[in-house]
Amino acid sequence: MPNPERYDFALIGGGIMSATLGVMLKLANPKINLVMVERLDAVAQESSDAWNNAGTGHAALCELNYMPDSKDGSLPDPSKAIAINEQFQISRAFWAYCVEKGILKNPSSFIRTTPHMTFVRGAKDVDYLKRRFESLRTQPLFAGMKYSEDLGEIADWAPLLADGRPSTEPVAATWIEQGTDVDYGAITRQLVEWLVAKGMKLETGVEVKGLHQYPDNSWQLWLGSSSQRIVQADKVFVGAGGWALKLMQSAKLPEISGYGTFPVSGHFLRTDNPELVAQHLAKVYSQAAVGAPPMSVPHLDTRVVDGKTSLLFGPFAGINPKFLKKGSVLDLPKSVRPANLLPYISVALKNFSLLVYLIREVTKSRAKKFDSLREFVPKINESDWTYYEAGQRAQIIKPQGRLGVLQFGTEVISGGNASIAGLLGASPGASVSVAVMLDVLNKLDLEDVGIAVKEQVEGLNGGLNGSTSAAKRHLSRTAKILNLKA
Repeated sequence: MPNPERYDFALIGGGIMSATLGVMLKLANPKINLVMVERLDAVAQESSDAWNNAGTGHAALCELNYMPDSKDGSLPDPSKAIAINEQFQISRAFWAYCVEKGILKNPSSFIRTTPHMTFVRGAKDVDYLKRRFESLRTQPLFAGMKYSEDLGEIADWAPLLADGRPSTEPVAATWIEQGTDVDYGAITRQLVEWLVAKGMKLETGVEVKGLHQYPDNSWQLWLGSSSQRIVQADKVFVGAGGWALKLMQSAKLPEISGYGTFPVSGHFLRTDNPELVAQHLAKVYSQAAVGAPPMSVPHLDTRVVDGKTSLLFGPFAGINPKFLKKGSVLDLPKSVRPANLLPYISVALKNFSLLVYLIREVTKSRAKKFDSLREFVPKINESDWTYYEAGQRAQIIKPQGRLGVLQFGTEVISGGNASIAGLLGASPGASVSVAVMLDVLNKLDLEDVGIAVKEQVEGLNGGLNGSTSAAKRHLSRTAKILNLKA
């Protein structure tokens, strides 16, 4: 067999994470030799695809799961919401830089101002939302947030929520204009296009079947395609969504031992009716049902994809053993190992209410799904809405002693003497891709790359919420570059 192709860095998976990391590596060292391998025929076809996610720029402006209620009725702790917002601002700063340098094209092709709202019903949730607002209103990155219990004012923000709703029902909402709708697929494709123009080799329709480490700490990638071959890379990033677990397992990393993946599918109701779309410009989040995973928080979203505006409502979660939307029903059973068998079983037992919830979601009738929509939009015509499957979300099962715990969010796993890193988990995911990739650089002993990128890109050091003037300056500067409302 001839000597394998040799690269400085291999990026496995053609999503926003790999694309973002690739751009960082090229910015720090234009001569770096990169290869990106994607098993599908084009990049951004799984979780990064616009129709496989809600497109929310997750900045904790409206998502209640980032700020759970206090147990004693005091003001909820805003620390996690602030941390998520800080991470999103790092992404926003990076995208603004990429626009200035021509790496990303017209900002309206991937990001638009879309107010973020939280809407709740019932006295208990109204009380909580009011206290949440009081806790956030003085935070610099949440400046401009409004709160109301008046149905008329809520109607001004989002008419569909109020039309036909009884005036006696206790409701409350927050509204903030700085929210965004983001097309992560468009960002990914534009970043990859720039990387290819700068010399990165892009392999699509090619699956990495396995990983093996050489004695010099470099990696062999076994590529399965029409002609099987291997390539060699000094460092590897596995950004393959739910596929990351199986690839990290194939690398026989001790750091991945005991980890598992709990896949959850998502479905949405969608309307393209121009009359309805014209009445709603917001992403509106509410409380999750008891036992529901955070990714199942109900929301009514404005979405702009390829210049066309639609409304989405959902998600309706379900059980699906696939790790990717275009995966295999054998993904889950094939991921079971002696080391993660107990974590899988213990998570199933400890999260029985979640399993019950998912089974209930799977068996939910069409009428029940529209009843859920009516809680948001009292007046609907069912014929205006269609039902479609969105992306898979692979939640992390993390070892905890001999057992396991279900963890929501994302986690970077690294090993092989800092030569390989992989990303597990889901939301907030794409929204915080830049901060996560800076963490990957640290895990791979590439702090110098992170430093070089931070020297070029203003706003990647975080800490904005600690200064009113700094937060205001950042939001104003990036809004101008990205054509957003400040």
